[in-house]
Amino acid sequence: MGPFRHVIKYVKKSFPRILLGFLVLLIVDVIQLIIPILTKNAIDRIQTQDILKSGLVIIAAQILGLTVGIMIMRFFWRMLIIGNSFIIEKLIRHQFYEHLMRLSQNFFNRHKIGDLMAHATNDLNAVRMMFGFGLIAGFDIIVMTIASLSFMIGINGRLTLYAIIPMPIITISILYFGKRLQKRFGQVQESFSSMSGTIQESISGIRVVKAFVQEDQELEKVKETSKDYVQKNISMAILDGVFHPFMGFIISISMLITLILGGQLAINGTISIGDFYAFNSYLGMLIWPMMAIGMVVNHYQRGTASLKRLNVIFDAEPQISDKDADHSIKEIKGKIEIDGLNFVYPDSSAQIFENINTSIEKGKTLAIVGKTGCGKSTLIDLITRVYNPPKNSVLIDGHDVHKIPLEVLHRDVVMVPQDIFLFSETLANNIALGRPDASREEIAEATKLAQVYDDIMDFEHKFDTIVGERGTTLSGGQKQRVAIARALLCNPQVLILDDALSAVDTLTEKNILNHLIEYRQNKTTIIISHRISSVSHADKIIVIDEGKIVESGNHLELLALNGIYKDLDDKQKIEERLEGDF
Repeated sequence: MGPFRHVIKYVKKSFPRILLGFLVLLIVDVIQLIIPILTKNAIDRIQTQDILKSGLVIIAAQILGLTVGIMIMRFFWRMLIIGNSFIIEKLIRHQFYEHLMRLSQNFFNRHKIGDLMAHATNDLNAVRMMFGFGLIAGFDIIVMTIASLSFMIGINGRLTLYAIIPMPIITISILYFGKRLQKRFGQVQESFSSMSGTIQESISGIRVVKAFVQEDQELEKVKETSKDYVQKNISMAILDGVFHPFMGFIISISMLITLILGGQLAINGTISIGDFYAFNSYLGMLIWPMMAIGMVVNHYQRGTASLKRLNVIFDAEPQISDKDADHSIKEIKGKIEIDGLNFVYPDSSAQIFENINTSIEKGKTLAIVGKTGCGKSTLIDLITRVYNPPKNSVLIDGHDVHKIPLEVLHRDVVMVPQDIFLFSETLANNIALGRPDASREEIAEATKLAQVYDDIMDFEHKFDTIVGERGTTLSGGQKQRVAIARALLCNPQVLILDDALSAVDTLTEKNILNHLIEYRQNKTTIIISHRISSVSHADKIIVIDEGKIVESGNHLELLALNGIYKDLDDKQKIEERLEGDF
């Protein structure tokens, strides 16, 4: 199937509509072929004075009726074929987005958002044009070329032969320009992806740009990518601009040959004036398919180039999948074991973890502390299968995490990450993301547990307040607490807080944790934090350093060791006293 392997199913599904559209288009073409015959007869009968005014009126009425029929039929084939191309575009876009949702996080680490947006816009538009006007022009090329040539030969075969002498040059031109157009269109799409990515990144980071007075530098970056995009488009436009006028020039030669030789045949009486008119009409009809060859090639080259780019995405396999899942596992209770875990990031050789061993019983709280970059978040990513851990190294309820269906894992293990993302929606909708059917009372209760209810009540529209993009209208602490409320509303068997209280003051943090302890009895909680005060209540605390667990125990046991944990605790107490002095 080549580039069409992922979309041919949509073409097959819509084949009845395409076939009906071609049937209507065929009727239009036949009607167009009839009109020159009627006109020819009228001209010849006028020349021989073998027609009355009433006869001319009848022929004119016939032509008018056929023209109205063409108008109506054109509406229907446009609805059927061009409308169908929009349906195909919609289905491919849905497949594209659905496939993106299946891909693993590492895929998005390697692909720019702007590039993916270009696939979902420009590339899909090129595919739609190929299945719309491309199909129409392709059909017309076949039908109108055969029909027009047949009628021309019927009038005078020798004149037809001379008139089409320049036509092979068109085929040679198409072969020459086609590959070059495809290559340049691919370059245009790549440049568009780069420009989209630069602009998207610049707008997303506008607060940082303004904070560091980098407006001019960012403007220069956008200017450069825009300049490259314009240059690539101009390069393609130059080639396209040479291609189509050259095609028109070749066709003009055919018309000149017809004018000179056909005119001479009409003067000599070999053909009638009506024949001469009809021959020119059919030659004019032949011009459209000849010109359409360039359009079809253009749409085909652009469409297939875009399909090849889309196929790269469609061919990407998710690294995280359910291929080893045991679908008899319907829920998670919360016991987590890590046994001899060794881990290296994909496409990397650096050892992240070496022989990690720890566990937490159902309903208990595990805390993870350590220096920045020691691997705390990575350990959580392995438990939740953001990355795949080695087989039988991470177990939940005694099951290898690979055996647990992803739907169950993601439903019963909910994480509040460091980087909070909120949608440009109401606060209520953001909080109810995991439970769209939650009542306002349940949403309010979750916000009270997360200590953000009073903040929301201070807003003019309360829970109906629209959050700015990525939550920019909220403070860092408010965003974190809204994210915690969102997680608590799901009431998961395992709740993971990955430094999710870093932007919250100490008193609010203490209140949240106290509520959590009470609310989440008999459910497992994992807390990652730099603050010792945040984890001192935990049933078990592990300290990670240089890819190993170097200390393990509860708060008092770790203090007694006089190790890394005790050192962190002492330093933070000194910092708190110093802050209190100011």
